[in-house]
Amino acid sequence: MNPLTRASIACALLLVASQTRAPAQEHPDRVVQPGVPQGKVITGQFAESKIYPGTKREFSVYVPAQYKADTPAALMVFQDGEGMKNDKGRWRVPVVFDNLIAKGDMPTTIAVFVNPGHEKDKPRVQGRHSNRGFEYDRLGDRYARFLLEELIPEVRKKYTISDDPEMRAIGGSSSGAICAFTAAWERPDFFRKVYSSVGSFTNLRGGDVYPSLVRKTEPKPIRVYMADTSGDVDNAFGSWPWANQQMASALKYMGYDVRFDWAEGYAHNADFGGAKFPDAMKWLWRKDKPTPVLDTRGDLGGDLTLLNLLIRDESWTVVAKDLGFADALCADKAGNVYFCDMKAPSVVRIGTDGTRKEICKEAVSGLKFSPDGSVLYGCQGAKNRVIAINPGSGAVKVVAEGVKPNDLAVTKDGFILITETAAKQVTRIDPKTGAVKVVDTGIGKPNGIALSNDGGTLAVSDYGGTHTWTFRVNAGGVLDAKMPTMPMRLPIDPKGAFQFNEPPPYVQSSQGDGMAVDKAGRFYVTSAVGVQVFDPTGRPCGVLPKVDGGQPLTTCVLGGPDHSVLYIAHGTTIYSRKLTVQQAK
Repeated sequence: MNPLTRASIACALLLVASQTRAPAQEHPDRVVQPGVPQGKVITGQFAESKIYPGTKREFSVYVPAQYKADTPAALMVFQDGEGMKNDKGRWRVPVVFDNLIAKGDMPTTIAVFVNPGHEKDKPRVQGRHSNRGFEYDRLGDRYARFLLEELIPEVRKKYTISDDPEMRAIGGSSSGAICAFTAAWERPDFFRKVYSSVGSFTNLRGGDVYPSLVRKTEPKPIRVYMADTSGDVDNAFGSWPWANQQMASALKYMGYDVRFDWAEGYAHNADFGGAKFPDAMKWLWRKDKPTPVLDTRGDLGGDLTLLNLLIRDESWTVVAKDLGFADALCADKAGNVYFCDMKAPSVVRIGTDGTRKEICKEAVSGLKFSPDGSVLYGCQGAKNRVIAINPGSGAVKVVAEGVKPNDLAVTKDGFILITETAAKQVTRIDPKTGAVKVVDTGIGKPNGIALSNDGGTLAVSDYGGTHTWTFRVNAGGVLDAKMPTMPMRLPIDPKGAFQFNEPPPYVQSSQGDGMAVDKAGRFYVTSAVGVQVFDPTGRPCGVLPKVDGGQPLTTCVLGGPDHSVLYIAHGTTIYSRKLTVQQAK
């Protein structure tokens, strides 16, 4: 037989196999059981969304028979609710919930079945909702905000729902599945459990980046169930089977509580997911919390990955709160940390023992010590000058005038390098003479600035751009070899869409700000999405998300007795957390 003919037959057989539906084996929990109390499903319509203006949608609420108004119930939200609530369909959520709640395999749970939005002034064509892809497939927190700010409050007007995020879940199939994951990814403070069947973790609207984001983001406290099959879709947007395998692998690598059920055959439908749905709910709602086993043997022999940087069960601790505006973090050789409350104004020292002492009443946006540690240099853009502060007496003197500094670094031979954001330049100051010289121009909004441990590399963040830049530092503070070395993770545009004729979903500004360097040579750059960590070559290690999404994140520093505690200036609060590395002393 001709090899081409043999290959064609093989491909045809594979295609037939991938599209074949395996016989459904009926799970007893998918069938109405005698004597099991049955809940009720109440339908409604939501037509006044401010987050998705001009849309309307149907939704239904399943109320279990065991629900009591004086006892908070668990909550689970399902996308594409019309199909999920059908007790004769593939999912049969009300039937499954009736059986599992009665047996104690899941808590008393109210289910919300919500359809995608549809434009009010357009008829539905073939039953499709016009806003589905826009709501479900795009990244960011817009859909989560719709649920949390608009739809769920309506449900809570009638039903008592638990405030415990561990008692709240969200799920869906296909685009509804990636939508569910996105909601929990963005708001793990509300949703802690995710159900995904044949999830569209492909490039419909940018969702193919999730496996990479998961591997390079501090793990979030969410449990994820996934199901997919070898016969799922493979088209111009990507391979659903490969995407789900990559997603499950990324979650497992990062230590998530994840289960991935896989089957050969089937297609992009509810056959396999529906058959496994009762087991999925038992697993998702189980009470045990296993400790994940992390295996980083594939990390190329290095210790720079995010997993090896973080300490399990260590999180952020409040160091100072109720400040006007925190900025200008730096540390001395002993690990004492200094910061400025810009609105006080006040420069404050936090000792390694936690004691606080005011150094002087000045507003500075950047602080760094001289090489010998005797002088604390500060940026005063509002006064067009750089000052020197005596850390003991608090005495202040002017080092240079006629500049508008934002942040600064000090070379090993004593030269001061400042960023002048408005002027789009990096400027060198000789503190002995006060001489000023521009040494670089062209970065959009140069902001944070830091030197590598050996003093040979200068990093400059770009508040208005997509990269953090690096330079080689020569004697006398002379710069060359400028490169956009560190690719910054960009925030999602809360208003944008992602279609082929529209801009991408990301805001083209990282808001890169202050930075620090640890003993291993990692760079820590504060930004709109959190603290972004890079290895010494500029490759992204991962992101520590912002603690408070409503507060700016302006700068960071490694401090403490062994310089292994990361401090961040986060609006009105300074936080710290212990890491596994030390900063060079």
